Amino acid sequence: MAAIPSFGEAHLQRVCDILADTRTGLTGSEIGRLLGQLGIEDPQPSDTKRHRLFAALKARQAQDRCGNNVAAFVQAAMEPVRFTNDTAAFEERRAELSQVLAFCGYSLGEDGKLRAVAPVSTLSAAEERAGRIRAELRRRSVHPDVLAFCRAELLQSNYFHAVFEATKSVADKIRARSGLSGDGSELVDQAFGMGKAGMPFLAFNSLLSDTERSEHKGLMNLMKGMFGAFRNVTAHAPKITWPISEQDALDLLTIASLLHRRLDAAIRTPRTV
Repeated sequence: MAAIPSFGEAHLQRVCDILADTRTGLTGSEIGRLLGQLGIEDPQPSDTKRHRLFAALKARQAQDRCGNNVAAFVQAAMEPVRFTNDTAAFEERRAELSQVLAFCGYSLGEDGKLRAVAPVSTLSAAEERAGRIRAELRRRSVHPDVLAFCRAELLQSNYFHAVFEATKSVADKIRARSGLSGDGSELVDQAFGMGKAGMPFLAFNSLLSDTERSEHKGLMNLMKGMFGAFRNVTAHAPKITWPISEQDALDLLTIASLLHRRLDAAIRTPRTV
């Protein structure tokens, strides 16, 4: 293999932060095993994962005077077969690494291999290369519960199913907050309708004034409209006959984000039947 230029210290640190992330990254035993397989010395095995990995790769890169073994470790850690039970984790980690590696002049393919590309020099360019829609959703501060339900679909630019999963996430939260078990518009009516008790299971506000009651009803209608326009269609129409543009996906996910925030703040009333 041709010599790969050494990675800058800041870039190498970010790569290690991603690969050894406390929540989603490699375990300590996985780091040790991969370092051993590649013949890379592990000088600080008792240190925290990210510092341990950084120390090992930095020392080996200095010894080699090139970044070949850093690249080899990234590719070993991102071998697709390691993610057969969690493709979403692969795509998430790949997107994060791609954003950092773009500054170094590399991209990380679906096969887990590095490829040389023209380097970028700005965050916006790196974000666009890693995925425009993810960057825009971060800019809009979309609710994390929306992204949690459709992360894999977004990373694959699968807007059709991203929309479907986002609307499902709203229904899931309504069920969790209300204790009800319905779905779609029927669930909205059950959870937010006044019913015989004259009180909803969940209220968006105190319902003491005409303005507050109007807001409560308006948010109910917004949720029902979202289910009717997106959930019902995507559940029954084939993807090829109902294309969704990137702009439509962004707007729908933003609406879902608004509803999640209002559901988080909704009041659980004493109503039980």
